[in-house]
Amino acid sequence: MNIAIVLAGGTGTRLGADIPKQYIEVRGKKIISYVLETLSASDDIDGIRIVCEDMWQDIINRDDVGCMDKKFMGYSRPGANRQLSILSALCDIRLDIDNHRYEEINSYDDVNVMIHDAARPMLTKALIHSCFENLAGHDGVMPVLPMKDTIYVSEDGRSISKTLKREQLFAGQAPEVFAFNKYYRACESLLPDKILQINGSSEPAIMAGLDIVMIPGDENNYKITTFEDLERFKL
Repeated sequence: MNIAIVLAGGTGTRLGADIPKQYIEVRGKKIISYVLETLSASDDIDGIRIVCEDMWQDIINRDDVGCMDKKFMGYSRPGANRQLSILSALCDIRLDIDNHRYEEINSYDDVNVMIHDAARPMLTKALIHSCFENLAGHDGVMPVLPMKDTIYVSEDGRSISKTLKREQLFAGQAPEVFAFNKYYRACESLLPDKILQINGSSEPAIMAGLDIVMIPGDENNYKITTFEDLERFKL
């Protein structure tokens, strides 16, 4: 069973909007709605769990739960940071498995999870399929983009200390896909303090020595973070 975890608990302060960016409407639909529609239409996704604050659940229920049909698995509470929000959803999925909520799941090893940001509305079914297709024989999959610019390191923030080899550097994207049980254990092992220092979804897996394979990402699958990003999506 492939379960998508949609992270929609962020506040989007860098955008400067009155509401979190994932709930801003563009062309008559909330940004998160674009993600949920794509996941719902994907043959590779069996279940969808949304991480969001309670105050936004009524709006999602009104506009989006219907499009998810039988794939919607419920909500999870956001944590103090991104990785604790992910762990919150993982714990809820684990509880569902323990309570035998889904007949098709007999053990944790029957589940894969996909982590995606509600603020990446340009997700495609093709990228979702590529992630799960490439998971075979690995513990996880991350879409990446090659670096186009030369990368410099500055130790004092004023002068250049050295350059890095561009061909060895990649920009990670979401969605990231993992074998559920191994990924859950990797995240749990970072409690209570180390998990607060995690920035990327794959970081716990890499720290645990899991086999994470890279696949080509999608230039259009950008995250809406700034006002300029939002304007780009409106075009």
